[in-house]
Amino acid sequence: MNDRIDIHAHFVPDFYREALLAGGHEHPDGIAAVPEWSEELHLDTMDRLGVRTSMLSISSPGVHFGDDLKAATLARAVNEEAHRIVARQPERFGFFASLPLPDVDAALDELRYSLDVLGADGITIETNHHGMYLGDERLEPVYAEIARRGSAVFIHPTTAHGGEHLALGYPRPMLEFMFETTRSVTNLILSGALDRADGASFIVPHAGAALSVLANRIELLLPLLTPPGGETPPSVRAALARLHFDLAGAPVDELLSALLSVADHERIHYGSDFPFTPADACVALRSRLDSAASLSAGLRLAIDTTNSRALFPRLASQLA
Repeated sequence: MNDRIDIHAHFVPDFYREALLAGGHEHPDGIAAVPEWSEELHLDTMDRLGVRTSMLSISSPGVHFGDDLKAATLARAVNEEAHRIVARQPERFGFFASLPLPDVDAALDELRYSLDVLGADGITIETNHHGMYLGDERLEPVYAEIARRGSAVFIHPTTAHGGEHLALGYPRPMLEFMFETTRSVTNLILSGALDRADGASFIVPHAGAALSVLANRIELLLPLLTPPGGETPPSVRAALARLHFDLAGAPVDELLSALLSVADHERIHYGSDFPFTPADACVALRSRLDSAASLSAGLRLAIDTTNSRALFPRLASQLA
């Protein structure tokens, strides 16, 4: 086993699967079925991928299915389950805590409990929570608390609010997740929320989606957002150099090259997206990354290990 760290991996405990089904999400985001998952299966896949530590998170659609109280209860349950998994094997697992957004007060309570009591390595938020996108001013208290602590924020795409039809009948992860990520992270930047949350480390999934190839177009049209005598919105290109990115999905070769042209190479991390990407596909994609001509041996090592150690203090000390 090497020291590879996987920052984009999910877990599906049985009680969460049951909650998904009860909430009408037997085909979340239009996929065929909720994938099978167990701790043993996850460890086996990690070994096949050469992963020493896997950061667990709950994938889309998160924990809020319309009822605030049930969402808070489910968030607490998945976070405590993740804590138990990490406590059993702290070198093999870490986790990002789920928050019951859009209930901001409950989310703040869960954020503090997860970081202070459970020892979460960061938190995860979706690209929108029932229409609350990343630049929404209602999220300011959450961002302020995260920034104060210098925590990591793992962003995960979900179905666009009211936009199920946009996928044209295809599973939303195929295309719409990429556009939804691009839409919401652009909103995070242009709203000024990213600047105001200085100190937080935001991780954008799937090699930044379409941000790297649309950055110039967004910058070109920024004057349209500037009122006479007003301030120009924040630069997207400057923000891309501050954000972190994972390489889950299929970034080789075109998307990876685009990302490398705009991102800080010390802020790029490996991600598998297991189990929503099946194990065999994860292995095939890992092989493509290993042979990518755009990655030098030094950069591959940074992406696999050293960048994530720098981002997560617990791993830096524990895996030294």
